[in-house]
Amino acid sequence: MKPVLMQCKMEILRILRNPYFVFWSLFMPIVFYFLFTKVFNTGIDNRQEWHAHYLMSMTTFSVMGSAIMVLGIRLVEERTQGWSLFMRITPLSDTAYFFAKMVGQTVIHVFSIIVIFAAGAIINGVTLSALEWIMSGLWILIGSFAFLALGTLVGTMKKVDTASGVSNLIYMALAITGGMWMPMEILPDIMQKIGKWLPSYNFGSGAWEIIRGGSPDLANILILIGYLFLFMLLSSYIRRKQEATV
Repeated sequence: MKPVLMQCKMEILRILRNPYFVFWSLFMPIVFYFLFTKVFNTGIDNRQEWHAHYLMSMTTFSVMGSAIMVLGIRLVEERTQGWSLFMRITPLSDTAYFFAKMVGQTVIHVFSIIVIFAAGAIINGVTLSALEWIMSGLWILIGSFAFLALGTLVGTMKKVDTASGVSNLIYMALAITGGMWMPMEILPDIMQKIGKWLPSYNFGSGAWEIIRGGSPDLANILILIGYLFLFMLLSSYIRRKQEATV
């Protein structure tokens, strides 16, 4: 058990030192939040509700990016540098190795949620009930599992440059079409229809519903679970194929 805990600790420290995490998961969401709630005039009447809504958008944006990019690119780096091969000759099993990565990434997600929630309270004085803060945070944390699975899928790529480019593209496309940067209602009809089936929209939608006093729709839950299993199956299949050719 001790080696697994040490591996988890190491993963957490490595993520905190990762420039991708600092830039995409903390700096950019907070900058976007400030710009779209303090600088740009969105024309929305209920400013208090908009501040809370966009806070949830930027928190889900942060966690989604961390799961896809930080985890995915790191997996590719470790494989290309021979680190993952080295880990196979240690007493730590492959299962424990991936478990430590997931635990480390989840701890970092908790940290991101707390930091961005605090930024919303400081910048705009966002006030939610204790239950709403906790429930929205838990929803974002649990919903991130689908994007962790997507991160492991990105991690099957052979080159770091390819993984970096593809993960950036996926991240931005999901954020825009999922209504994280701007309300879904102002997007073209075709993008709205497509977006409602994407994991990013259903991820954000659950948090948006919670701060309005409701709860995530059953569709939000089922779609995220569906993507979780889809990404896991694809990732496992590709890894087995890669190992068979070694």
